[in-house]
Amino acid sequence: MKKNSHLLFTVLALIMSTICTAQEFTEQDTLRGSITPERAWWDLNYYHLNLEVNPDKKFISGSNTIRYKVLENKKNLLQFDLQPPLKIDKVTQDGKVLKVTSKGNAHFVHLKKKQNKDMFNEVIVHYSGKPKVAVRAPWDGGFSWKKDENGKHFVATSCQGLGASVWWPNKDHMYDEVDSMLISVTVPKNLMNVSNGRLRKVDDNGSTKTYHWFVDNPINNYGVNVNIGDYVHFGEQFYGEKGTLDMDYYVLRDNLEKAKKQFKQSPMLMAAFEYWFGPYPFYEDSFKLVEVPYLGMEHQSSVTYGNKYNNGYLGRDLSGTGWGLEFDYILIHEAGHEWFANNITYKDIADMWIHESFTTYSESLYVDYHFGKKAAEEYVIGIRGNIKNDAPIIGKYNVNMRGSNDMYPKGANLIHTIRQLVDDDEKWREILRGMNKDFYHQTVTTAQIENYISEKSGIDLSKFFDQYLRTNKLPLLEYKIEGNTIQTKYSNVVEGFNMPIRILSEGTSQWIHPTTKWSSEEINGDVSNLKIDPNFYIESKLVN
Repeated sequence: MKKNSHLLFTVLALIMSTICTAQEFTEQDTLRGSITPERAWWDLNYYHLNLEVNPDKKFISGSNTIRYKVLENKKNLLQFDLQPPLKIDKVTQDGKVLKVTSKGNAHFVHLKKKQNKDMFNEVIVHYSGKPKVAVRAPWDGGFSWKKDENGKHFVATSCQGLGASVWWPNKDHMYDEVDSMLISVTVPKNLMNVSNGRLRKVDDNGSTKTYHWFVDNPINNYGVNVNIGDYVHFGEQFYGEKGTLDMDYYVLRDNLEKAKKQFKQSPMLMAAFEYWFGPYPFYEDSFKLVEVPYLGMEHQSSVTYGNKYNNGYLGRDLSGTGWGLEFDYILIHEAGHEWFANNITYKDIADMWIHESFTTYSESLYVDYHFGKKAAEEYVIGIRGNIKNDAPIIGKYNVNMRGSNDMYPKGANLIHTIRQLVDDDEKWREILRGMNKDFYHQTVTTAQIENYISEKSGIDLSKFFDQYLRTNKLPLLEYKIEGNTIQTKYSNVVEGFNMPIRILSEGTSQWIHPTTKWSSEEINGDVSNLKIDPNFYIESKLVN
């Protein structure tokens, strides 16, 4: 009877688990967040996004040419994505209109032409409508329809998480980056459009102008952007590791002088990040800063900026140490994403920590390069005050679900902790540069990043990553001091967690090796002022 009761309880628990899962995620989540069969058989090669923007009517219309390579024979359904209220006008291949079946945001093209392996084909998606208006860009994105202080239109797109399909039709999954792209945007003649890559030409159509921007490198879909305003341009050249890098700045006419002063930090950030991460990944496409009517975003080679020409985060120091006011947070953070987000890109948004943790840590490395290691340590330790430990920083896979916002401050501190474990700053720098070289222009998984750092550091970090990425538990180190010995034990950790820790006393340091069971080690030197090195992201407690 007990056996049967236990079995019944188990079955009921499984049923309830299934119901909860079904309620939590929908078919739309799966169609957006997974590599569906209708996506898997073709590989992106080239986009030509041709778009006309009418700011007066908040209306857009145009097409996207999707060129692809066939990976498998005999496939006749191709999935692309476009979100309402935008509408598909027609889809063609070789001039023939094709049938499209839609499931919410996912659209399936019924191809007539035989799709032979290794063949390159194109479909052209024509679309139009009034796109979703951004409510709180860039967090809740779409089109931002604003006006500048002179009453001229000031328009921009942002779409991370929400998806690029909120404003243009594309293969809206991060695993497959397009190899190159032409972005043609038609705007009223008194405005300018700035997008990714380099400006090829401008067509004068009379009442409108069309700006043609070409991206020569692979680009993730949310990195594509349109920025429209009464822009003026200035620029400079940075002599970096791969030669001469063009650095261009597009700002509202009235903000030119403020921008010239604030953007002096641009070559400073480039010097710091090339030192730590290696060459800027997109020399061919240049580096741009573009003023927008929202805070900012890491759009590849077209980094958007809206920090009101202040240092800090809208004038605030997120670290509470003073060091956060020594640099413009948005300028430094969003440019740091050129290495971690645009060069090294997650395959699934569940692994968004790869973008945000390393880039938040890049703020500390910027401080390190320009103000010294001690200042950098104070900064990254200071941002711990923003950590909530509310949920793991890895999300759920295949349903377009990111993890906790702790991926920013906690992620930076877990990376800073790894730096302590490596205990060799030149080796640590080689690891960071090696990542950007070995994963150059690639999409990656958390497993790849974990394995790479473990291999290059020579440290088995599997339990470390399980602890900090997959739980929201902060390790607690309990310790006792008796004579010249220290007794230690970890709690609130995953099984097998045994991270060594550095202890400090009277200007000397020593490594100790706690586990989940009490153990003793001899202390070398004075124990009267002993403390746990604060560069390790743990809690510690002296017990009697």
